[in-house]
Amino acid sequence: MNPPAAPPRVTVQTEDFDLSAETLALRAGDGGIGAVVSFVGTVRDGADGSPVSLMELEHYPGMTEASIEAMIDEAFRRFDIRGARVIHRVGPLRPREQIVLVLVSSRHRGQAFQACEFLMDYLKTQAPFWKKEHGPDGARWVDARVADDEALARWGIEVEGNGR
Repeated sequence: MNPPAAPPRVTVQTEDFDLSAETLALRAGDGGIGAVVSFVGTVRDGADGSPVSLMELEHYPGMTEASIEAMIDEAFRRFDIRGARVIHRVGPLRPREQIVLVLVSSRHRGQAFQACEFLMDYLKTQAPFWKKEHGPDGARWVDARVADDEALARWGIEVEGNGR
């Protein structure tokens, strides 16, 4: 009997995710893991001082996954990690719902923390996602990426254009 296939490194989905199940899957079969670091992002009930009752996230299928895969490859080049997993949700999401999961495993915690922060900085600033926020004044589309030159400079990543 063959062991179960490892989960993909990147998943973009509408369904919620289970942190415990994803952590177990990342650790499965690797006795060399000494640390797993996770980041879970959630929907806030406000943005820029305005209440948010619903957020819709969209992406470019195929391009978004490939972009995140490339950044995971870069994390493997930069840090001594053993595994990584990113799940990002799309579609309509309500306040307090989970949006994103970044998991990184390594032999030691320092490398896992750095790689997790590196991946989250990329997702927040460069990954191709767009969101529509719904509130009492209606809905508005906003670029889900937040231009954070300082976060990118820390990793030696140049900002693509100044128009964001």
